[in-house]
Amino acid sequence: MAGTGNRAYEGFTAEERAAMKEHAQDRKRAARRASREDKAAEAAREVLAKIAEMQDSDRVMAERVHAVVTASAPALAPRLWYGMPAYALEGGIVCHFQSAAKFRTRYATLGFSDRAQLDEGAMWPAAFALTEVTPEVEARIAALVERAVG
Repeated sequence: MAGTGNRAYEGFTAEERAAMKEHAQDRKRAARRASREDKAAEAAREVLAKIAEMQDSDRVMAERVHAVVTASAPALAPRLWYGMPAYALEGGIVCHFQSAAKFRTRYATLGFSDRAQLDEGAMWPAAFALTEVTPEVEARIAALVERAVG
């Protein structure tokens, strides 16, 4: 295969396969919900339950991110996205929190989709590494989220 060097393609990692399975389960649960309000309330509960399952430092950061996002942009609806806490506007994901444990990375991230209105010139960040959520970081997250939803 071109561009792979001497490494053979081995398919998706176990973490990637698990994320895809979680995404399928998330979508099945969402399809079963009755009313729009029921769907929103159940999705929010699922996000909080997923946050509660996280390891200590990831959980603390996810709780703070969740609080800041929901307070800064009430129009965003919490829901799971590939098993991660995410926040959607009119059904489309705007931002999400990825724990460090999710894909065994060095740090957690706050990511933004192309729906987020963060465009700035020819290049701008679409994900931010998080090692701690301090009051300064909370203020930056709030500003980014507010800008992302317009």
